[in-house]
Amino acid sequence: MPPNFAPRNDNNIPLYVVNKDALDHTLQQLEPPARAWVIASGFTAKLGQTCVIPEADGSIQTVLAGWGDAKSRNRGRFHMATIAAKLPAGDYKIESGLNQFERYEAALAWLLGSYRFDRYTEKPAIKARLVEPFGVENARVLAEAEGSFLTRDLINTPTNDMGPEQLETAFFDLAKKFKARVSSIIGDDLLRENLPLIHAVGRASDQKPRLLDMIWGDETHLKITLVGKGVCFDTGGLNIKPGSSMGLMKKDMGGAANVMGLAHMIMALGLNVRLRVLVPAVENSISAGAFRPQDVLTSRKGLTVEINNTDAEGRLVLADALAMADEESPDLLICMATLTGAARVALGPDMPPFFTDDSKLAHKIAAAAKATADPLWRLPFWDAYEGMIEPDMADLDNAPAGGMAGAITAALFLRRFVENTPQFVHLDMYGWTPTAKPGQPKGGEAQSIRAMLQVIEGFIT
Repeated sequence: MPPNFAPRNDNNIPLYVVNKDALDHTLQQLEPPARAWVIASGFTAKLGQTCVIPEADGSIQTVLAGWGDAKSRNRGRFHMATIAAKLPAGDYKIESGLNQFERYEAALAWLLGSYRFDRYTEKPAIKARLVEPFGVENARVLAEAEGSFLTRDLINTPTNDMGPEQLETAFFDLAKKFKARVSSIIGDDLLRENLPLIHAVGRASDQKPRLLDMIWGDETHLKITLVGKGVCFDTGGLNIKPGSSMGLMKKDMGGAANVMGLAHMIMALGLNVRLRVLVPAVENSISAGAFRPQDVLTSRKGLTVEINNTDAEGRLVLADALAMADEESPDLLICMATLTGAARVALGPDMPPFFTDDSKLAHKIAAAAKATADPLWRLPFWDAYEGMIEPDMADLDNAPAGGMAGAITAALFLRRFVENTPQFVHLDMYGWTPTAKPGQPKGGEAQSIRAMLQVIEGFIT
């Protein structure tokens, strides 16, 4: 269900966005009958409130949309989606009341609010459509909405229809759409191509593990590489999860879904980059071939890893993919993963932490997160905790005992596989909206990718 704007014509319904402190002025601009209607309707410009002013024949003359005050708006995002959902059928154009950034976010909110995951059951679509707002880079808004829809669809699809094979199909479809080069390494070929950790994690599943690889753009341009965790379902392996923890594990490929959504945005906008996307696609299942606690595995990089919990599998598949990415020293390497519960305990579901050693890059990411209303928060690669991931048996421990600083120790583990890349960032995301919000229905969610799009654009300007 790709988003779109309504055409601009004489039948468009004007929509005026009204701040609380501008309500009196707005009322004075209305004709007396319309003013009386608004007052009688109890319109106070509360955030998300709407007032439809009719013509004498009952058709819609205009609409007032409440925009509240700064305090109420700052408590969330995508408020225009709430307004759009309340409006009668028609094509609406925003006439006034918003600055340029607010118009951009309002347009994005309207499109994001139109999302419906209706693969398995019909869901009513919103009836109101938005006319392309003036002063907004509409191609960008569409690209961001389309990338977000792709991410949401991938995460929302259950594993019986989105296992490693189906994720590969979606990956290849994305590459075909933008004429990118694409390949995959499957099953025992992973061992021949020196990707042993990806093979070990996925070998117990009926669907063979694989590494998906996409390359797009001019080889002479800035090299941007995206790596996304593609664990299509995580039982926990032999350290099996309890049922309460397994319920959302279809979303454990949320990192893959988000890098694919970001890749869609980059390619749709035709950015001057050489883009590479790597997705280790596996299912962490249980069978006679499952990897075991206290196994010692050797990674692509040659580092040995003691397995102390088979439920800490995401960092294993990412380790091989990051090592491969690092071998060509991209200018920027971005890793996205639904990696640790510790990140959610620290920052909740809406604000993924990010890790980087580069303070300038961290500043750019923080600024982009604020500018795009796509929240991120920096956590440290805390060197003092390096000893926590170093067991006696091997070079690395995939699940340090004690449970403290879990997001940081996981990030430190990943950093061990990136040596040649000048700028590396790891994002530990949730990829899910647990309770519906404006523009964000309950379910799979695109997180951080609008912010990272702006960061990438900053690299090439």
